Order: sequence, then C-alpha cells, then structure tokens
Amino acid sequence: MQAAVVPLLLAFIGVYAVYRGVNVFTVFTDGARKGLQTAVGILPTMVGMLTAVYMLRASGAIDLMSGLLSPAFGLLGIPKECVPLALLKPISGGGGLALGSELIRSAGADSYVGRVAAVMLGSSETSIYTISLYAGHLGLRETRYAIPAALCADLAAFAASAALTDKFFPIC
Repeated sequence: MQAAVVPLLLAFIGVYAVYRGVNVFTVFTDGARKGLQTAVGILPTMVGMLTAVYMLRASGAIDLMSGLLSPAFGLLGIPKECVPLALLKPISGGGGLALGSELIRSAGADSYVGRVAAVMLGSSETSIYTISLYAGHLGLRETRYAIPAALCADLAAFAASAALTDKFFPIC
C-alpha cells in the first residue's frame, strides 16, 4: 500500500487538473522549462563551489585550520577528529559525507567520535553552499547577515551534537 501512495497522488492531481480544465501537458512543459533555466543559472555557482572544496581539501587547508581550531572546538566538547568535518560540512554536503564516512570507518561506528560525526552530519546544513546557490541564482551581491547567522547555527548544531551524543549515547 505504501508503494502506491505517490503514484496515486500523482494520478489524483492529474485527474483533478483535467477536471478543472487545466492543460496539464502545457503546465508540465512550462514547469520543466523553468526548472531547466534554474539549473543552467546555478551551474556556474555549483562549479565554483565544488572547485573551492576540492582545492581546500587537496591543499591541506582544512587540516591546517583544523589543527588551529581544535582547542576552541574542544571547549565546545567537539572531538578534535570531528573538527575537519565541522569545517567542511557547511561548504559541501558530499565532502562532509565523505569525511564523516572516513571518521566512522577509522574510529568505529560505536566510538564516541563515530557517533558525534554521525549526529553532526544529520544535524547541520550545507549553509554556505545553499546561500551561495540562492544568492547566485537571484543575482545578489550582498548576503548581509545570512552567512554569519548560518555559521553560528552550524556551530550550535555541532556543539549540540557533541553534547547530546555524550548525554544519550555514552560510551561505557
């Protein structure tokens, strides 16, 4: 029954639109055209962000910044092994997932580091990436307080991840 929910919903919407006199095919193709224009519009921003993430990882800048910021993140309860993940996740979801997978594989899924990494991956957003896509698509040159606010929210999510993992999933 659950597998039939989406097809039934789509069929209902199509039948209802025809009943209301909507030209379903024209509306569909217009929507597809606008979606394609949006995809083409954000492509340069995506290429730029992916290039920046690759360069940060390949140059060792993430590792250098992790070493410098580990003491500050340690005060928030974030393990030093998870600091690179905290730095990369706001920029790249795929990069964050790859780094989180490496952490879980090397430290173990039942380790404190592995658990914190898993909760960090699920509790934060790729905020810089998302803001850059929206701003690039809309042609915004000034994001004002969006990036600092998003980074503060990410930091709060990372600190909460470590604290809640320690509280609810203690290592015995």
